[in-house]
Amino acid sequence: MDDTQLVALRRDLHAHPELAYHEQRTSDIVTNFLLAQGIEVARGLGKTGVVGRLTRGISSRIVGLRADMDALPLTDAGEQPWRSQNPGVSHACGHDGHTAMLLGAAQVLAKSGDFDGTVCFIFQPAEEGKAGAQAMIDDGLFTRFPCEAVYALHNWPQLPLGHAQTRPGPIMAAADRFDITLKGGGGHAAQPHLSPDTLLATSELVVQLNTIVGRALDPCETALLTVTRVQGGTSHNMIPAEAEITGTVRTFNPAVQTVIEQRVRQMATHIAAAHGLQAKVVYQRYYPATCNSAAEAALALRAAERAGLIAAEAEKPALTAEDFAFMLQHKPGAYLWLGAAESLPLHHPAYDFNDQVIPSGVRWFCEVAHDALR
Repeated sequence: MDDTQLVALRRDLHAHPELAYHEQRTSDIVTNFLLAQGIEVARGLGKTGVVGRLTRGISSRIVGLRADMDALPLTDAGEQPWRSQNPGVSHACGHDGHTAMLLGAAQVLAKSGDFDGTVCFIFQPAEEGKAGAQAMIDDGLFTRFPCEAVYALHNWPQLPLGHAQTRPGPIMAAADRFDITLKGGGGHAAQPHLSPDTLLATSELVVQLNTIVGRALDPCETALLTVTRVQGGTSHNMIPAEAEITGTVRTFNPAVQTVIEQRVRQMATHIAAAHGLQAKVVYQRYYPATCNSAAEAALALRAAERAGLIAAEAEKPALTAEDFAFMLQHKPGAYLWLGAAESLPLHHPAYDFNDQVIPSGVRWFCEVAHDALR
C-alpha cells in the first residue's frame, strides 16, 4: 500500500469514527489488513482491541508498537468530503491517522522488515478517558505478548511538520476529575435569610479552589487545577437546593496529586459547612502520568533521526494526559510527539489529521522495530 492508499484508508476511518469500546468497524478493518499481510492476529483484548504479531529470525525479544483507535463525542465541524458520517462523533484527535500509520508500518515490516525477534502491533480502544490501555492489560496483553518495551506516538500540532520530540521521564501529565455537589439550601430569592445560599457557597468554592496550586504546593512543582463546569438553579427568583462544580487536575508528582485531592476535599467540606450546607466530593484519578524510560526515549529519538525527522529532546512535558501511561507502568517504553503543523489544535471541532504526517509515522514505527530488534 503506497502513501496515497494509506491516506484513503485514514480518510475512511475519519468518515466512520467510533467511540470507546465500540470500535467494531475499525477493528474489523485493522484485523483484515493485518491478516492480508500474513500477520497473526488476536482480538478481544479490551473488548475491541487488536494485536498483530510478526516474527522474524530466532530471537525471543519482543517489542510493542501501539496506536489508538477511538474517536471523541464531538460533532465534526469540518467541511472536507471525508468528514464524519456519524452524528456527534469525530476523530478530532487524530487517532485515525495513528491507526493508518501503524498499519502502514505493519505492511512494510511484513514485506521487508530486517529484524530478529517479534513485533507486536497493538491497536488500542478507548484512549479518550476510558482507559482502554488498562483494559487490554487486564485482558492479558502483556501475559500473552510479553513485550520487553512499548512505543507510541501522537501527532502534535504544536511542532512543525518533519520534527519530533520526546524526553526521558514525564512527557504527559496525570489527569484527575473532581465533581462537587453542595446541598441543603433552597428557597425564595427574596428571603435569603431563610435558607442557605448554595450559589454563594459555590462561587466562594470556585475562587478558593483556584488558590490551591499557588498556595498549597511548593512553587517548584508543576500542577494545574481548572474548574470546567458550574451548574445550579432553574429560575431567577429561587435559591437552588443544590449546585455542582466539575473540574480537572493535572500533575506529574503523585505526592502533589495527593495534596491537591486532600485540599479539594477540605475546602469543599469547610466552605459548605460555613454556609450551612453539605458537600459531596467525588475525586477520580483516571490517568497516571506518562513517564518514558531513559533508554527507550533515546531509542525513540534515534529512530526519528533515521526516519528523516529533526529530532530533539522536549524541554518540558505537556499537561495533557494519555492512557499509554498504563502500559508504561508495566513496561519500559517511550511516547513521541510527531510534528503535525499546520493543523488545527487537537480536540477542535473542525480538526482533521494532517495526511502529510503519515509517511514519517510509518518510517518511525519501522525504525523503532529495527533498532529494538537489531
